[in-house]
Amino acid sequence: MSRSDGVSLHDDVSLHDDVSLHDDVSLHDDAVALLRDWQPPAQAADDWRATLKLLAAGPDVMWRAHDGGHVTASAVIVAPDRRRVLLCLHGKFNVWVQVGGHCEPGDATLAAAALREATEESGIAGLTIDPDPVDLDIHQVTCAGRACLHHDVIFAVYAPPGAAESVSEESHALGWFTLDGLPSPLGTDTDRVARHAIDRARTR
Repeated sequence: MSRSDGVSLHDDVSLHDDVSLHDDVSLHDDAVALLRDWQPPAQAADDWRATLKLLAAGPDVMWRAHDGGHVTASAVIVAPDRRRVLLCLHGKFNVWVQVGGHCEPGDATLAAAALREATEESGIAGLTIDPDPVDLDIHQVTCAGRACLHHDVIFAVYAPPGAAESVSEESHALGWFTLDGLPSPLGTDTDRVARHAIDRARTR
């Protein structure tokens, strides 16, 4: 399957907080291969270079246990009309952002991680994903009581007709928004990544 094809989440993913950092390097291999030749948006170029430098440190950087910073995966869910995106009011930070989070041991690829997160946090069945990222953003967060950087690789995910979302324990609310009607308070660069996801969706 080429990276321009949409893929669906078919298999259940086992979720564990504790993982041996050297058990499986396939996710790291995928991240390196995916991002090495990727052409980032101009606004993401510095973050892309910083993420490649992080990845050079080895597979440990894919997991939340890695101090200082780690790679995460998120998804901008686009409505079938290609005009609206689904955002969540984050349960911890109380800002509107795209869905996403940490990689888990069952994730074979970053796209699979983003699709899993999108499915879990939106409750929408039948999502599909464009495996080429639409953006990349580094932001500072607090993980397990310590400050760290999330190197967030962002994908466009497509909702099927008749999609019905449901709020997960990760969020206070979910909502569909047009680009000229994004909610407040909005996460850093959320407007940018939403626009890039809509632009990608309209070229499919």
